[in-house]
Amino acid sequence: MSEESDSPRTSPSAASLSENELPPPPPPEPPGYVCSLTEELVTKAREELQEKPEWRLRDVQALRDMVRKECPNLSTSLDDAFLLRFLRARKFDYDRALQLLVNYHSCRRSWPEVFNNLKPSAVKDVLASGFLTVLPHTDPRGCHILCIRPDRWIPSNYPITENIRAIYLTLEKLIQSEETQDGFPIRIKAVHVVNEPRIFKGIFAIIKPFLKEKIANRFFLHGSDLNSLHTNLPRSILPKEYGGTAGELDTTAWNAVLLASEEDFVREFCQPVPVCDSILGQALPPEGLSSDAQCDDSLRAVKSQLYSCY
Repeated sequence: MSEESDSPRTSPSAASLSENELPPPPPPEPPGYVCSLTEELVTKAREELQEKPEWRLRDVQALRDMVRKECPNLSTSLDDAFLLRFLRARKFDYDRALQLLVNYHSCRRSWPEVFNNLKPSAVKDVLASGFLTVLPHTDPRGCHILCIRPDRWIPSNYPITENIRAIYLTLEKLIQSEETQDGFPIRIKAVHVVNEPRIFKGIFAIIKPFLKEKIANRFFLHGSDLNSLHTNLPRSILPKEYGGTAGELDTTAWNAVLLASEEDFVREFCQPVPVCDSILGQALPPEGLSSDAQCDDSLRAVKSQLYSCY
């Protein structure tokens, strides 16, 4: 028997590739979507968002294909539920949904002081201050009510960006429930401002003409007239502080909900991000908001704001 016949036989292809040169395994398939909407909400989504259950997964796949083709460097989740948020927000217009997705990631990368290390434990000071909470009861339309109390913010304790981080975490948590995905990151149905100073009304009168009519019409300034507030939000869902019958305003319950979601936010916001995604444009934070922004007395004088949102 020759020496060649005594040696183990290996295929040329296997012999020519070292272990480090083997092709990487294919990426795992995104988790499948399971609809949790009630029949009533399915009907509402069909009428208001052009969402057809029989076409839903086809539409999601179409957006996924667009991301892979047009934005190959965009580091984003491609699972069904995540992409569905953007389709719903743009009434299943593929092009507008893709642009919204790009803008979403662009904002996250261009405003690091808000989005870096974004997790509930990082904003404990904001949560402890009582600056914001979500009321336990929804309104008759099913809208969640976000309560923001600017007078609870003491600028010497932490910068204004920490408030923005806490608000963003709250909105992200709210849209985890499919019933709230009428828009992304969230769709504000109404802003009710109570106990606002006169200067606030003057400022709003100046900026109102520059707002879209649909947006401007969603702002309601009630002053100290709680009866005016109750014509929009029933007393049965409001805490005693706003003339309601739902007991004392309790911020601890919502704080606990956020803090219990720590691992979810760590996975979403605390992973290394590529240095540059060429597809992303520049998205700047709202003008005037910076980490060293100081509190204006007129801002803190706005005692409470109630945001009704899906």
